[in-house]
Amino acid sequence: MALSDTDAGSPVPAFKRNFLNSCLSANVLTFGTYTLKSGRKSPYFFNAGSFHSGNLLSAIGTAYAHTIINFLSINSELPRPDTIFGPAYKGIPLACCTLLELQRIDPVRWGNVEYSFNRKEKKDHGEGGGLVGGSLQGANVLVVDDVITAGTAMRETIEIVKREGGKVVGFVVAVDRMEKMPSTTDDDDGVPRPSAMGQIRKEYGVPTASIVTLDDLIELLRMKGDEPDMERLKDYRRRYIASD
Repeated sequence: MALSDTDAGSPVPAFKRNFLNSCLSANVLTFGTYTLKSGRKSPYFFNAGSFHSGNLLSAIGTAYAHTIINFLSINSELPRPDTIFGPAYKGIPLACCTLLELQRIDPVRWGNVEYSFNRKEKKDHGEGGGLVGGSLQGANVLVVDDVITAGTAMRETIEIVKREGGKVVGFVVAVDRMEKMPSTTDDDDGVPRPSAMGQIRKEYGVPTASIVTLDDLIELLRMKGDEPDMERLKDYRRRYIASD
């Protein structure tokens, strides 16, 4: 069941509904039982690697672009990004399709903004180095990635950008899971903890945004009339909700 622009009472903006429809049609977003890297059993799974057609890349690029425009409007004190950075590997196509859509929307504002991504292994021949794309030296860098759970990749990205002479001014992800970071002992210990995104905001002072949140996914299931999956996501949210 697709979500239409006329769904009554929906708090979900049109670009989010279009994004979610694309996710559902391509099985990028699925519901069931999935074991995460943290060991948690999640009732849903988001796989940005399944955005592998022109239509799907257009849909996710549009969603990221509108999210970034809103993010920069809300955080007007942030410096203008010089570079869109996509961490290898899934962040690479995300950075490219996002910048293309931003340039389409506002070519004056975004036409000279560059994209960049890291190599997993440094190249020791040809041009060499650990980056592909624009230089990060002196650049204000906006990072796009898919989903953040533990925050490890975010910290690694901040260090890469810093090492290359740039500064991360914001993170934008596809899905904010809104769940607390895993415990080092018993994951269901009942102790309040921030989300990975919240911890990054606290540690580095870097603002973050997402296309959709766990709350949006619950609203999606409500609009579809999928009561069982909606309740499973609500239970997951109650169990693991972050303190931030």
